[in-house]
Amino acid sequence: MSAKQIDVTCPCCSARLTVDVTTQSVMRTQASEPAADRDVWKTANETVRGRSKSGAEKLESALDAERGKKDRLDDLFRKAQEKLKSGEDD
Repeated sequence: MSAKQIDVTCPCCSARLTVDVTTQSVMRTQASEPAADRDVWKTANETVRGRSKSGAEKLESALDAERGKKDRLDDLFRKAQEKLKSGEDD
C-alpha cells in the first residue's frame, strides 16, 4: 500500500476496500463473510437438530403410551365391573 492508496472497512458489509486517494475511486474489494451470518446458520442448524431429537423422543413416548393402553383399559373395565357388582349388592 502506498500513500496514494488507503484500506477501508465498509461499515455496512465489512468488506475491505482499497481506495485510490488521487482519483477517489475503489481499486479493489475483498468481500468478507459477516460473522452474523455464520451465527444465524449455526443457530438454525442447532434448531433443526433439536427438532429431530425432540421428534424422536415424542414418538417413543407415544409408542410407550400405546403399548400400555391395553393394560390401562383392562384395569378400568375391571374396576367398572367391580363397581357395578358392588352396586347391585346394595
